[in-house]
Amino acid sequence: MVIGVGPGIGEAVARRFAREGMPVAGISRTGGGEGALALKADVRDEAALRGALDAAAEKFGTPDVVVYNAAVVRPDAVGGLDAQGHLDAWAVNVVGAITAAGHVLPEMARRGSGSFIITGGMPEPKADYVSLSLGKAGVRTLVRLLDQTYGDSVHVASVTVDGAVEPGTFFDPDDIAEHYWRLHVQPRELWQSEVLHSEDGVFP
Repeated sequence: MVIGVGPGIGEAVARRFAREGMPVAGISRTGGGEGALALKADVRDEAALRGALDAAAEKFGTPDVVVYNAAVVRPDAVGGLDAQGHLDAWAVNVVGAITAAGHVLPEMARRGSGSFIITGGMPEPKADYVSLSLGKAGVRTLVRLLDQTYGDSVHVASVTVDGAVEPGTFFDPDDIAEHYWRLHVQPRELWQSEVLHSEDGVFP
């Protein structure tokens, strides 16, 4: 399942997993994009998101991997958004990931395998991207919390992208998508919790 399938990382991840013969359920606000099953849901709408996750599971079973890639990416300075604007951004950047995790991880853990990967960013906060900086700090903490809860049986990790995604650059989405596949197929004894893709290189 890829939650947040749109031009860029979401579609690239869907294509990467599909190349390995895996059926892909893509969830987006429009219901379009890459994948064997395209589902429509706004991650701010809990009922709609849970319904889409259930529809994907009904068709394909408990997922082998879930990628949460939804985010509100926009510049805003301190004082640039009202309270509702910040709540709306937080709902997409963090709460949707919590909803998805709470919905799918218990069953994945009962099965004893799988990966739950969140697209991170902003390893250092930026004053001209306040809501995104706060949101990415939130999902970084969420990854640690999920690992504490489910990490014995499910690989929980993030791919932190420290730059603007653009084809043909160092931040080409197809190159970034490789990290998701590599995390998913890592042997349990080598599980990493984060991959950082930055202009200085890829870490670890």
